[in-house]
Amino acid sequence: MPGEGGNVVKNAVSKGTARLFLGLASFRRGMTLGVRAALFDSEERVFLVRHSYVPGWFFPGGGVESGETVVEALGRELMEEGGMVLDQPAGLFGLYLNRNVSPRDHVALFVSRDWRQEKPPKVPNLEIVDCGFFAPDALPEKTSAATRRRLAEIRREVAISPEW
Repeated sequence: MPGEGGNVVKNAVSKGTARLFLGLASFRRGMTLGVRAALFDSEERVFLVRHSYVPGWFFPGGGVESGETVVEALGRELMEEGGMVLDQPAGLFGLYLNRNVSPRDHVALFVSRDWRQEKPPKVPNLEIVDCGFFAPDALPEKTSAATRRRLAEIRREVAISPEW
């Protein structure tokens, strides 16, 4: 048909234009995305990690790599930092702006009580100095303010903030 070839070319140009625009926007906008997980055990204790490169205790997590979904990043980070695997998809609790890192950094926080220990965490290592489960009312002294705030939000003790 005479019109079909034109549509194929038009669609290819549109896709190429969209890719170019998105590529340029990534340099201009420079948004970054990370994932964190609040994993609770049967006693409602939360799993926290202490990194080698930043002081304090945090939820496990990290950056979403190019070409990776947030779900894939979450699974990778949980395995790397705690040897854990989700048995059911974790629930997305919130999406936060993290101005502490940059004005364009966002963190997706997931919550799960349905996971298993696939292998024991290899701690200490180059990234994780320590890890463990803690009752929300007995967190380590140097638990980050953001981690404490998110736990209070999950427990419905405070309103959910849009900022990490």
